[in-house]
Amino acid sequence: MSAQATPLHLRLPATSANLGPGFDALGLAMGFYLTIDATQSSEFHIKASGRNADQCAHLKNNLILRTYDEVLTAAGRESIPYISLDIHNEIPLGMGCGSSAAALVAGVTLASHFGHLNWTRQQILEEACRREGHPDNVAACVMGGMTASAMHGRHVVTATCGENLKWNLLLAMPSASLATEKARALLPSVYSRADAVANIQNTALLVAAFAQDRPDLLKAAMHDRIHQPYRMDACPLLKLLLPLAEHQPGVLGVALSGAGPSVLVVAKDEETAAKLPEIMRQVANDPMLEVVRTTIAQASLQV
Repeated sequence: MSAQATPLHLRLPATSANLGPGFDALGLAMGFYLTIDATQSSEFHIKASGRNADQCAHLKNNLILRTYDEVLTAAGRESIPYISLDIHNEIPLGMGCGSSAAALVAGVTLASHFGHLNWTRQQILEEACRREGHPDNVAACVMGGMTASAMHGRHVVTATCGENLKWNLLLAMPSASLATEKARALLPSVYSRADAVANIQNTALLVAAFAQDRPDLLKAAMHDRIHQPYRMDACPLLKLLLPLAEHQPGVLGVALSGAGPSVLVVAKDEETAAKLPEIMRQVANDPMLEVVRTTIAQASLQV
């Protein structure tokens, strides 16, 4: 019988994927978190606080626990250790902020720790990416900063930059969520060469902007022709806020956050960011629109 594992503390950031043209390739870690304190226990138990606490506390169909169980079962563990989770969640569910990626990374990391798998951060990253199906959110959640990533079979190659940029982020969140599966169903199966080339060019510029601290590049670099035009009707907030990048002083870029429906706005400084929530509510004609101000987060997963 294996020794009881020590308690584990996890702090996993929210993430915004795509950033406009970087479809399934780029992700950005944001400074609000899924925090978990886990201990080995005599039964599965979850205590949850924060956003969507009721859903986070469910034992049945809980993505963290399901991932935990599946990873250990696949690893050949006949006896799955019971764990107790004390969760504080700041990441809204179904809003394009990487809640599923954070849950998957949590589940895999918990399995590695309490199942004594002793996986490296790279192994945790690859297992979570395989389960997510694409690496953008997971890579940003694990690595922090802005990540560019690609899957080669079961292997994931990542590069991170922009962890120390002082750009301000604002996330506008409508009241209704949007399932990723529904958002993906809106996309065409074939794209023109012109659209593909435009996105390749803009993605290259976008990575350069983060790597070289070139905020002047973002306005052009965050233009997208692959997914945002097709999700506009399902994410009406995007259509309303996109013009801010062209006409509002201090706004560096605007993009759908992940598959939506939230919209990410990048501001050049704190002074601009302080004024923008009210401007965004006026543009959206919604005085109750929730706008979260945050910053780029650094890596917080320690293995």
